[in-house]
Amino acid sequence: MSYALAFSATAPAELWAEAGAAAEALVAGEPDGIANMANLAALIWQAIPDLNWAGFYRFDGTELVLGPFQGKAACIRIPLGKGVCGAAAVFRETQRVEDVHAFPGHIACDADSRSELVVPIVVGDRLVGVLDLDSPLPGRFTTEDQAGAEALVARVAATLAG
Repeated sequence: MSYALAFSATAPAELWAEAGAAAEALVAGEPDGIANMANLAALIWQAIPDLNWAGFYRFDGTELVLGPFQGKAACIRIPLGKGVCGAAAVFRETQRVEDVHAFPGHIACDADSRSELVVPIVVGDRLVGVLDLDSPLPGRFTTEDQAGAEALVARVAATLAG
């Protein structure tokens, strides 16, 4: 089955709302978390402009492990508390970084990345992983992008835990 996804909005809030609705429909009824992460990484890659990496790191109980993504090859394991992803996982708070080179302990998987948005995925009290978005543009992610990404994750988090 193929999915014809089309996004017409250009304003970030509306674009994220469209992506969130598409994400929810895309994962509906599918219990496999990795399959859902794969489709969601592709959807976000298609919907959100100016990204050079979009994907997931899964929490294995000890550290973050690379999950499905779109973009260049990436770091496989990230210790909790290290880099932007590790900070989001430890604090369970979204990290929106305008200049990754100024972030203490930034892990440079792709030297072209300049800004990053990382949303923790928490179901109940359980950390499932993080959604990681990178851009080659400094300051690419706005508060609207953060709110939209957080809303998308909230809509589908339970489907990523399986």
